[in-house]
Amino acid sequence: MGALSCGERVVRCLTGEQIDRVPYGVGIGWVPWGGALAHWQRDAGDPELDVMHYFGFDLSFTNPKIHAGIFPEFTWEVLEEKDGYITLRDNRGIVTRNLQDHSSMPEFLDYPVKTPADWERLKTDRLQPLTPGRIAEDWDAFRARLKDTGEAVQVGSFPYGLFGTPRDLLGAEELLLAFYTEPEMLHDIMGNLTTLWLSLWEQVAAEVRIDHIHIWEDMSGKQGSLISPRMVEEFMMPCYDRIVDFARAHGVRVISVDTDGDCSELVPLMMRHGINTFFPFEVQAGNDLRVYRRSYPTLGILGGLDKRALAGTQADVDAQLAMAEEMVRQGRYVPGFDHLIPPDACWEHYKYAAERMREICYGSARQ
Repeated sequence: MGALSCGERVVRCLTGEQIDRVPYGVGIGWVPWGGALAHWQRDAGDPELDVMHYFGFDLSFTNPKIHAGIFPEFTWEVLEEKDGYITLRDNRGIVTRNLQDHSSMPEFLDYPVKTPADWERLKTDRLQPLTPGRIAEDWDAFRARLKDTGEAVQVGSFPYGLFGTPRDLLGAEELLLAFYTEPEMLHDIMGNLTTLWLSLWEQVAAEVRIDHIHIWEDMSGKQGSLISPRMVEEFMMPCYDRIVDFARAHGVRVISVDTDGDCSELVPLMMRHGINTFFPFEVQAGNDLRVYRRSYPTLGILGGLDKRALAGTQADVDAQLAMAEEMVRQGRYVPGFDHLIPPDACWEHYKYAAERMREICYGSARQ
């Protein structure tokens, strides 16, 4: 077959359709995090090093400019800078304390919703779908970009999900308690967020074809889902059903969920409700790509290679590349590591993995 556009290639790969080759370098599993890029620029002797261009990674999805959360946003405000740390309130109203270079996970200190009254004010003031300016895209320019790059259109991204966004409104502990203490408020939060997103996506669908809906949850730990499958079904899945109905009505082929940790409880549950793609399959939480592929042959998978190998030995990297080759042969797999690449990853190992992965992906055209 002829060469596909980069967007069509990744959509077809994840949905099990015929492809010219496997997508290369797509997803967060190739993106350096924290100080990783600075280390690599030093080790490679190139202060302008950009891995996307250096290796010729494929493009994949692009998001139109949409304000899909709190809008108008809160004003960024630095509350304190001291002893190498910075405390600030971000545009979501969350107060965090972090290293001044933001090279670590922040400490979360405060959130915008503490009571049902706070939620009602926030909903009224900052979560209305018709607020002018929510759709910020120049559609003629966006369509020209798609024609030039061949990217597919995605709606939904970090930090928007039916668990993920309420966690950013209340905080993790308060959210988990609220499933018991404020269930009506949580139903209202999730239902209103879904209404907001569907309203915005309808406006996007009137301008361009949507290829991918992404839902960011990060609702798992090493022990599994942070809430029980029963709670997932009761609180979240009615909203997922609305999203999937929208996808089917508009011919959207990929509906994905991002959750760290052990997602073994969530995958079968969400697949029953129409989700067809997951990532990143964090290895240190117990995820094994081979098990998922055997259990769910129609599941689209991104990532799942152990990022810790890049701080290990050559043999560790080779073992992950062998896993990638096996998964590529079985299909519906876009190879990558199991999250952003941490600062301890060795540049030579990353370079070797990226170059070998190019061979695997381009070589897949002959399989």
